[in-house]
Amino acid sequence: MDDTVGLDTLSVDQLIDMIREKTGAGVNLAFPGKLLARQIGRRVRPRTVRTIKTLGAGDEQDRSRNLLIDGDNLQALASLYREKGQIDLILTDPPYNTGNDFRYNDKWDHDPNDPDMGELVGSDDPAKHTKWMRFMYPRLQMMKAMLKTSGVLAICIDHRELFHLGQLLDEIFGEQNRLAILNWQKSYSPKSGNDHVSTATEYVLVYAKDERVARTGLLDRTEEMDARYTTPDGDTHVWTSGDLSAVGAESHQGMVFGIQSPLTGEVHYPPSGRHWGTDRRTIRAWLQEWGVKYEERDLHDGEVRAQLCGLDASAVRPHVKALMIKGELSSAMARARAVYKSSPWPSVYFLGKEGAGRPRLKRYLENVKKGLVPMTYWADDDMDSPMALGSVSWDHEQSGHSQTGINELNAIVGRGHGFETVKPLKLMQKIIQIWCPLGGTVLDPFAGSGTTGHAVLSLNAAQNADRQFILIEQGRPEKGDSYARTLTADRLKRCVTGEWSSGKGKPLGGGFAYAKLSKQLDSETLLLMERDEMIDTVVASHTGSSRRRGGIIHLPQPEKPYRFLIAKNADEEGIYLVWNGSEEDNDLTEDVYEEIVDEGVRAGLASSYHVYSRLNLFVTDDVHWYQIPDRILQDFGVDIRTESFVEA
Repeated sequence: MDDTVGLDTLSVDQLIDMIREKTGAGVNLAFPGKLLARQIGRRVRPRTVRTIKTLGAGDEQDRSRNLLIDGDNLQALASLYREKGQIDLILTDPPYNTGNDFRYNDKWDHDPNDPDMGELVGSDDPAKHTKWMRFMYPRLQMMKAMLKTSGVLAICIDHRELFHLGQLLDEIFGEQNRLAILNWQKSYSPKSGNDHVSTATEYVLVYAKDERVARTGLLDRTEEMDARYTTPDGDTHVWTSGDLSAVGAESHQGMVFGIQSPLTGEVHYPPSGRHWGTDRRTIRAWLQEWGVKYEERDLHDGEVRAQLCGLDASAVRPHVKALMIKGELSSAMARARAVYKSSPWPSVYFLGKEGAGRPRLKRYLENVKKGLVPMTYWADDDMDSPMALGSVSWDHEQSGHSQTGINELNAIVGRGHGFETVKPLKLMQKIIQIWCPLGGTVLDPFAGSGTTGHAVLSLNAAQNADRQFILIEQGRPEKGDSYARTLTADRLKRCVTGEWSSGKGKPLGGGFAYAKLSKQLDSETLLLMERDEMIDTVVASHTGSSRRRGGIIHLPQPEKPYRFLIAKNADEEGIYLVWNGSEEDNDLTEDVYEEIVDEGVRAGLASSYHVYSRLNLFVTDDVHWYQIPDRILQDFGVDIRTESFVEA
């Protein structure tokens, strides 16, 4: 059966995930070929890349910062192994399974390196959803591995695979790491072709690798937001009217009290169900800026306060004193009216003609955040504190719409590009601004026309930022149409230089390198991948078999990397791995032992060595030797059973 065959090919982490899935009480996604899809990522072999200078743009330094790779994205992600754990944001727009928009080769289930492009999956294929999930699963696994611990994945989708993609991401990233389901308006007029409801929106699913350390940034404030701030009292700093109260009267009864207006003498209370949102001492100081002295006085107003708190009079806190004018009321009001007419008003001011209304709080623009917090709704652009992200609806004024994306592409490269759906630049800019730091790196494995790269370049120019991008695109090489070469690179070049087809472009600066994925294996990256996987396997094995107290601690690589030292235990004893690839000697010899001792001294560890190797050809009392298990060696291309075992 699909869920029991080939378990020995799974990594330790994958086996743990599978055990959790099988034994857990949660909802799990099942589909034919799922186990094979889990394994594919480990079988993809990295390829070398060949830079084509004529297809890049910018000077040498700018080219070194951004990269466009022409080739299959699964192989390209494997070839980018050195970037593993270094990406801040993955922003991508995969095929939506609309029919004839992605290919699947059944041979990939067993050999993802098979060069056959496969057949286009039609809308009438009964297995189209299964094939799409088998296509996406290993790519999502590899995307997650590329992210920093604080990294975020934002992936576009429409209604056809929304629920399947959400389930895949819940399983791979964890439901607790779902940051948002963004709903953006792709069109603003009804479309024919649906007998029931016209589909006018699409989605962006946003997941953190670890939501505990992920950061959601602010959006730029607009001119409309800032225009709300004025200075009707002649204040040298612009401000807008803010609420002096806050919700929660019942739980903050001590903050439900009367405030006497210095302009009218009227006593004001917070609205029903609310309390004053600033402490009593601060409010008193603000009121006295009207040139009036205030004192605390018991008005015996328990019934009034009880009604505001929604309580019986017997349940409200007794003897909560009001802030009242001290001294003669008429002279105090005269002083306050003089302040009203001649000076900027204090922080607590009063609404209405001649200040005859309720107390309000002046909120200064300079004290408001310099950006807009993404909210679950967009009703109040100046909310004081961020709220949890959930399902967020963005209309086309905020995100752009599909026709905008096509119009933008037409203006840059001209008509006839063949793309019918293009994400609007504004949508991609907005996501990058929220989830990628100013000096971060954005990866797009389904780059298409290059909107993500364009968005990075334009934001860098507008914000004086230093973001970088890596784009991967293949197009339709079987038809001689490599989008990366004929469209993506062309668009990016025109963005850098400002040479738009419409003649209305402005140079954004920056640059990028263009690289072609070759058929030649990248042996150095392959060895690095094998070694990292071997380290994970060995450490997991040592952790499981060790009876020593405490756990195993991974060691950061110093400037001069360790060749053998991979971790240490609670007794400050090093754990060493002798592995140089399946074609090399991986045995513990006297020369290897001497290097191990040197590394232990350099790391300041105890002179007791836990060494994993294929064979042990050198015996010494300070070495605890462990043979790398036969099954692991077989996974890495070595069958020790065909060789004689030698132990000196």
